[in-house]
Amino acid sequence: MANLNVELLGLHFRNPVIPAAGPNVRDGVRLQEVADGGAGGLLSKTISVDAAPVPMPHMATVRGGFLNTELWSELPPERWLSVEYDLARQAADAMGIPLIVSLGYSGSEIAQLAPKVRPWADMLELSTHYLGEDPRPMIEAIDAAKSAVDVPVLVKMSPLGREMKAAAQAAAEAGADGISATNSFGPAFGVDVETGYPLMGGKGYGWLSGPALKPLSLRCVYDIAQAVDLPIIGVGGISSGADAIEFIMAGATLVGVCTAAIMRGNNIYGKIASEIDVWLEAHGYDSVEPIRGAALPARRVSHG
Repeated sequence: MANLNVELLGLHFRNPVIPAAGPNVRDGVRLQEVADGGAGGLLSKTISVDAAPVPMPHMATVRGGFLNTELWSELPPERWLSVEYDLARQAADAMGIPLIVSLGYSGSEIAQLAPKVRPWADMLELSTHYLGEDPRPMIEAIDAAKSAVDVPVLVKMSPLGREMKAAAQAAAEAGADGISATNSFGPAFGVDVETGYPLMGGKGYGWLSGPALKPLSLRCVYDIAQAVDLPIIGVGGISSGADAIEFIMAGATLVGVCTAAIMRGNNIYGKIASEIDVWLEAHGYDSVEPIRGAALPARRVSHG
């Protein structure tokens, strides 16, 4: 059996597979299920200063992927602070794994929320899903978090409207400790051919995730790993050990899983970790460290 333990910013993860923020971790009970399902660490659904108004219907499968109208948490922050984080913290402590708390979105919102969630958080993830090329909102969010807490701060980046290398460099210069990449892609659209109505509620627009997103997210991780010397959590379309290994070879330290958990249940985390283990053993590796960044140009040259 290979050693799947991973160290990230001073925290110990029992394997490199964690949840990505989404409906799979929408409350404390689901986070307990994720821990029981074998995740290497926990990450909670993004909260903001108000509960999100989620349109209905809000999830649908499409060929090769998944559409959703999920925003941030539909639970108000007060509910997380009074109930859900306690449950999540209990699960993390029982398994000896870290808890990452996800927050959004502006600097002023982060300034309000970060000190409130600190008692439960081993690390923060700041969502920048709705930001474009202008790095200033992201920088303001990082500044607010770093000023408020003494734990590592990750920035989650979207593939939408951003040059990833430049965005990663701006995040590093602003003091981010790591990067999550990426979030879902959109707006996207689908139609129910039986009714003629859009698949998603609200205006009919949703966000694309699942396997169709993987090559795009993988490219983003690959670009970021060449641009900055920061740890990366690779997110987007991961549903197997082979998918996770691709992201690790592209430079990721951990991988985040959301859509596969929605589709197949929260045991997917342990299943992917087990598949990583089998692959490592079959290829003669005793840990994930030797393969990290194997696809990057510098590694290819050094092993050429």
